[in-house]
Amino acid sequence: MGLTSDIKSWSIWFVLFTYIYFVSTLIVNFLQLCSLIIWPFDKTLYRKVNYNLAYLSWCQYTSLGQWWSNSECYLHVDPDERKHFAKESIIVVMNHKYEIDWLMAWVLSERYGLLGGTKIYGKKVLGLIPLIGWAWYFTESLFLHRDWQKDRAVIAQGVKNVTEYPDGYFVVMLLFPEGTRLTDEKLKNSQKIAQEKGYPIMKHHLLPRAKGFVLSVQELKKLPEHKLTAIYDITTVFENGNPPLMDAIRGKKQICRMRLRRFPVANLPDSEEELSDWLRNLFKEKDEIVDKFLKTGEMELVPYKVPKRAYDLIVHMMWAALTLPPLFYYVTCTLLFGSFLQKFVIVIIFAIVMLLAKFMIGYTEIKKGSSYGKEIRRSEKKTS
Repeated sequence: MGLTSDIKSWSIWFVLFTYIYFVSTLIVNFLQLCSLIIWPFDKTLYRKVNYNLAYLSWCQYTSLGQWWSNSECYLHVDPDERKHFAKESIIVVMNHKYEIDWLMAWVLSERYGLLGGTKIYGKKVLGLIPLIGWAWYFTESLFLHRDWQKDRAVIAQGVKNVTEYPDGYFVVMLLFPEGTRLTDEKLKNSQKIAQEKGYPIMKHHLLPRAKGFVLSVQELKKLPEHKLTAIYDITTVFENGNPPLMDAIRGKKQICRMRLRRFPVANLPDSEEELSDWLRNLFKEKDEIVDKFLKTGEMELVPYKVPKRAYDLIVHMMWAALTLPPLFYYVTCTLLFGSFLQKFVIVIIFAIVMLLAKFMIGYTEIKKGSSYGKEIRRSEKKTS
């Protein structure tokens, strides 16, 4: 076990995984670009195509998470609520306390066959990130400007788009209402604002930004009853601290626990004020769940281990079989018979790829998150 862990931590694996991902996702992005030809004539077909194309790229993350690092995700959920899983489109409200909480949400989506239909509410800059950001763009994720007048239209249209997905193609919209990851400084700012406004004061979470959630629910209530009928609340904790994405790439096992609750949209309040209070109270409950786990190591309800599917591993291995042989052949020939310039070009190309990979990974780091407090006050001034 120790030897296997040591081998998985070798830097060569990071190089190879990065190469496979870059080449394969460039192919996927190109096919997605070509699929735009379909859009004016048949949006349903376009969405089916990109549902599956996106999976070919994103499943490499879940393959690393659940097969390479052997990380595990346990659900604490009422069995009656679990019966609805993978049978409806949903908005998932998550806490943003960890660097790879999004990865475990993807792992859970993969196990239920929903990975290709995941979307994010994210900052506009995320759509500009090479490869993954482009895939998000083609799959109609919601990119926000932090300008409420613009974001109102983006959210309303994004929620409406869900009604146009064909039957059997379920959508999972990931929403992190805190808007940024937790740090000590942000937590202090959040607690100060909560105290000033008389909102619940939390130990482990930031005060959620309610506007996007409120508008999403209000738009949901206008949709046909069979489309996006529920809000899923997921409170995520890790047993071993706050692991970075690089831990998964290095093969380090992580244990994630998720307390999941299902709320039918029809049962939620209607007004902006009531929905805002509902969300803040929800986060107060999430805070209590995390606090109890950190103190006792326990979470209510018996944990349920969702079975793995091998699809992501198979696709990942197929991409490796397709992309690695040409790489090995070219590098070997260059090293044996190439000129100094050709060898130098290989080094430069790999250096650029590594820098770009580290740049992309940087967006998952807590220290790279946006500021908190100042942005909330600035947003309130714009909307007042």
